[in-house]
Amino acid sequence: MAAIPEPVVALFAKYPHPGKAKTRLIPALGPSGAAHVHRLLVERTIATIRASGLAFDVWFTGAERADFAEWLGDDVTLVDQGEGDLGARLTRVGGPAILLGADVPDLAPRHLRDAASALERRDAVIGPASDGGYYLLGFNRRLPFLFTDMPWGTDAVLAETLQRLSQAGVEPAMIDELEDCDRPADLARWPELLP
Repeated sequence: MAAIPEPVVALFAKYPHPGKAKTRLIPALGPSGAAHVHRLLVERTIATIRASGLAFDVWFTGAERADFAEWLGDDVTLVDQGEGDLGARLTRVGGPAILLGADVPDLAPRHLRDAASALERRDAVIGPASDGGYYLLGFNRRLPFLFTDMPWGTDAVLAETLQRLSQAGVEPAMIDELEDCDRPADLARWPELLP
């Protein structure tokens, strides 16, 4: 049996334009402050991915490729997310891959290595978020049914994802649960992110 190739981390990132990034933090920080937090989180997540040793691509939106290259460096592989809702954009990532957002300040290299190791034994791996969603989803083959008509941004995402996997006969591995940094109340946990 052929070995499964190592997954590539697909980091989904929006450009940190004030007023368009981390909008749920704007009431507490203002548009520029919220964009500052987003910028830091993306940079921190890329450093974590690099430390994990896994290959990665940044799937970008909200600005031109050149703007992202200027921000993140010419050595980062950039992939345009394309049009459509979040589900449509996530569906474009082929496996084996680990989907990741940039809003989990406690993400550590070991979480990514744990996810990659899990994909040697299972077809899917999930990093649950404490808000009822997930911060990481890995798969060896495309699982488009996980992204269609999903109630994104709600506390039902993880439960719905697990139900859909079960219906498809896929038993995912689970790694550590982590906290997202999405709302003003979350900021007290990570004061180093504040502008």
